[in-house]
Amino acid sequence: MMKHQKITIAGIPAVLWGDDADKLYIHVHGKMSQKEYAAEFAEIAAEKGYQTLSFDLPEHGERKNEPDRCDIWTGMRDLKNIADWAFARYKSVSLFGCSLGAYFSLQTYAGLPFARCLFQSPILDMEYLVRQMMLWFDITEERLEQEKEIDNPVDPLRWDYFQFVRTHPVTYWPIPTAILYGGKDDLQSRAVMDTFCAAHGCTLTVSETSGHAFMENGDGAIIRNWLKENI
Repeated sequence: MMKHQKITIAGIPAVLWGDDADKLYIHVHGKMSQKEYAAEFAEIAAEKGYQTLSFDLPEHGERKNEPDRCDIWTGMRDLKNIADWAFARYKSVSLFGCSLGAYFSLQTYAGLPFARCLFQSPILDMEYLVRQMMLWFDITEERLEQEKEIDNPVDPLRWDYFQFVRTHPVTYWPIPTAILYGGKDDLQSRAVMDTFCAAHGCTLTVSETSGHAFMENGDGAIIRNWLKENI
């Protein structure tokens, strides 16, 4: 594993990867991941003169036993603390976000002067995803409002979360952004990707044979090549 240093930022376990530099990527992981999974990203970024800062979201990595839930409110809180630390120390800060980490980033970082952004399998429209889950598991809005939270095989559906995503669509994202999307992604449609990219001037790369997780044979090489072209 490349040079790295474990640190804590506002109580958040984090890893700072690579030799000292004046440029940094903040790496925001998705669900069922953790800060250590940024190692390969950090190696590629280091080749281009960047350090990488990765950290554990609530309910992930070293924070699995903490009481905080991994939701939009704790996510935004943590991402703000991470950005405050990064922008105070680096001349240039860029962003990588994966899946849920991309959604948290969209809600938290639109007003910050990131130099560049990379999203892998991003959740760009959370309302779309929540409504898809409601269809998959035959859950109505009325039932969700009444019960407030309903468990299911993917992730608990929460009425308060649903209200947030309905009232906070992503309408402003001025950061130059490149997106890697799997054509077999069942969490966000191609139409969602195309609409977002058209609205915000993003560059979209589609791997037609890949799913949301990019974990099939050959997907690792696809990710690496995309990162080398875009970091």
